[in-house]
Amino acid sequence: MQTSFEKYLPWFTLREIPFLGNTLYKRLIHEFNSPENVLKASENQLQRVNTLSSRILTGILHHTAALSRAKKELDLILSNHIQIVTLTDAAYPALLKQIPDPPPFLTYLGILDNTAPSISVIGSRTATAYGLSTSENLSYKLAINGFQIVSGLARGIDTMAHKGALKANGKTIAVMGSGLNKIYPRENQGLFQAIAETGTVFSEFRINTHPLPSNFPIRNRIIAGLSCGSIVVEAARRSGSLITARLAGEYNREVFAVPGSITSKKSEGTHSLLKQGAKLVETEMDVMDELHHFVHKKRETRPATPLKPTTHHEKFKQHPSLMMNFLDPYPVHIDVLIEKSGMDSSQVTSQLLDLELEGKVTRHQGNYYSISEEYH
Repeated sequence: MQTSFEKYLPWFTLREIPFLGNTLYKRLIHEFNSPENVLKASENQLQRVNTLSSRILTGILHHTAALSRAKKELDLILSNHIQIVTLTDAAYPALLKQIPDPPPFLTYLGILDNTAPSISVIGSRTATAYGLSTSENLSYKLAINGFQIVSGLARGIDTMAHKGALKANGKTIAVMGSGLNKIYPRENQGLFQAIAETGTVFSEFRINTHPLPSNFPIRNRIIAGLSCGSIVVEAARRSGSLITARLAGEYNREVFAVPGSITSKKSEGTHSLLKQGAKLVETEMDVMDELHHFVHKKRETRPATPLKPTTHHEKFKQHPSLMMNFLDPYPVHIDVLIEKSGMDSSQVTSQLLDLELEGKVTRHQGNYYSISEEYH
């Protein structure tokens, strides 16, 4: 019986061929049915594949060095009890397989579930409180209704999307921009473990790949490819989330956007998407109505954990300047600020007055406060 090492070694070896990209890898599998057959093919057989350069042809025919690198990587993967799913496996995500350049294989921790529809919830790493709560609430409600929530484990919107799904006792998928041995950001290590227990953490990168900036646009195509639709909750005009949304559109998937304040730079990207025809999202029903053909019978599960607003009482008492963390471009009533901060009304009023005098906060009629436009 074939061992896991023997099964996956040809897949890893073919990936190590210099200049061989995912699109051509997919084509080679289509032509030869398996990486074993590609590596065994003669020069004449390989030359029948159009666009196969002489460099790649030589690399396949003389793949000793690639084989050596593949063995080391595969040893690391299997010794860390990381699982692998390949393009020809039935468990490989069906929608991801449809994109032009799917990963030939994915390494993952957790459980694969191809029965539930997946939808991505993405946005800014430096989101406002409005964006964070919207991401969590929307993900929570979509997870309760049977969607797997896909995101990138990044700070901000991504983190709250994963947390919302977990609080609903639903499933969530994290797609890493690094190897599975390099959790990023570090503060999400606990979240990484929680997702791996009930959902899935995917990576197409080598196990010890660091979170280089160039990796994140690459992983964004997987987020878009896994999902029947992508929801951008909050994004600036030059946001990586807009790359994911563009790719979703190219893959003929639905693109959704959550509107924000017209004065907030954090919503310029989402408003741009809405101008281009993205579906506006106010509640989870806007998504479910559009994707009704993906929605199955509501899953039976443990009762979801009720959502509660996040507070930082003790931290705020130690650092009063953190009042800015509870303010948004959207006016917030002083009673909400008192509840969130854990301070008494006189302390909050005093802090708000100081911030107003500094020009950082604007006071509106009815005791509402917002961050001044120049501080967004």
